[in-house]
Amino acid sequence: MQLESTSPRRRRLVSLTPLIDVVFILLVFFMLASTFTQWRAMELAVPAEATAPDPDRPAPLVVSVVADGLRLDNEPLSLDALVERVGAAVDAEPERGIIVRPGDDVRLQRVVTVMERLNAAGGTRISLQREE
Repeated sequence: MQLESTSPRRRRLVSLTPLIDVVFILLVFFMLASTFTQWRAMELAVPAEATAPDPDRPAPLVVSVVADGLRLDNEPLSLDALVERVGAAVDAEPERGIIVRPGDDVRLQRVVTVMERLNAAGGTRISLQREE
C-alpha cells in the first residue's frame, strides 16, 4: 500500500560551496601563473674573433654609463641630449658603431635603457664593452 503525500515534493538544493572553491582555485592559479612584466628581446652579436679596426670605417662613438650620468666621448650629457647627438651622428654615417661602457656601480636596467634609447635613435651597431 502506497500513501500519497499531500505536500508538494521539495526540490533538492545544489550546494554552491564546491563550485566556489573551484572558482577560487582557478583564480589563484591564474594569479600565480601570469606575469605582468613585458619582456623585450634585444639582439646582441658577439664577434667570432678579435679583429683589427678597419681604417675605412668611422671611429665608433663611445658612450660611458657611469653612476653620476652619461658621457659621450668623455663629455657629460643628459640622456635626451645623448640620444639626440648619437642619432645625428648615426644619420650622417649609418655604419658608425656605438660602444656602450657601463661603470662598475651602474644598475643593469640603466644600461639596457640607454641601449634601447640608442637603438630607437637609429643606432644599429651597438656594442657593449666593459671598462678596464
